[in-house]
Amino acid sequence: MKVDLISHTFNPEQLVAAAARLCYSSSSISELRDKIKQKDVSAFIEMLIKMGHESPLEHVTFTFGIEGVSRVLLAQLTRHRIASYSVQSQRYVKNEALSYVIPPEIEKLPEAKAEFVRAVEESKKAYDKLTEILKEEYKRRLGLCDEKDESKLEKMAIEDARYALPSGWCTNLICTFNARSLLNFFSHRCCNRAQWEIRDLAWKMLELSLKTAPCIFSHAGPGCLHKLCPEGRMSCKKVEEVRRRRKLILDKVGEKGIFS
Repeated sequence: MKVDLISHTFNPEQLVAAAARLCYSSSSISELRDKIKQKDVSAFIEMLIKMGHESPLEHVTFTFGIEGVSRVLLAQLTRHRIASYSVQSQRYVKNEALSYVIPPEIEKLPEAKAEFVRAVEESKKAYDKLTEILKEEYKRRLGLCDEKDESKLEKMAIEDARYALPSGWCTNLICTFNARSLLNFFSHRCCNRAQWEIRDLAWKMLELSLKTAPCIFSHAGPGCLHKLCPEGRMSCKKVEEVRRRRKLILDKVGEKGIFS
């Protein structure tokens, strides 16, 4: 898995603070932006988050480039609907190389890994074979024979051949969240009860977000960071471990103890 923060709103924290102040100020927008100081930015964002007044956070966005994740992860990620997604298409892009995600529990068991790899490789062979069969059928049916038609025939063929590929097959995507939606995403997906692959993604995204907007994301993470675990009886009972993980990230990005 490779995750990069490829774009974000310019001066995101200043913008959030200015938007929050505007609601209670007679000043013009340009005056607000000129007058606001960094200490005011931190204070306003802290107040907004503690009070739960999060709508100003929607003015700033963060765009991530994500590579080498499974279609299993993609299905979960797109349940976070207040976001935008552009995903590498299996309809238009032929899967040439063997590229798939092996779950850690399968990876560490040689017998399980061998069976998994065999199943995936068989699926890829079936995909390639189906692609060739369908190409020949469409060529015969449509009377196409020139080299320039090969690309068209292939795209027609892989549209159906892709159904043979497993959910663990890799894909790449670009996604954009506003800050409020990201906070919600982190609260659910950084939790130990989240599925392992999307949990790994969430922690990587959180680290990148903290580097860029440490005030906005100072409290970001699973619900157990600052209060009792919201999972109740379903809690993983590893609160201290989760808090240590987040502290390591804060130390790594150089923002210790923000708002604490």
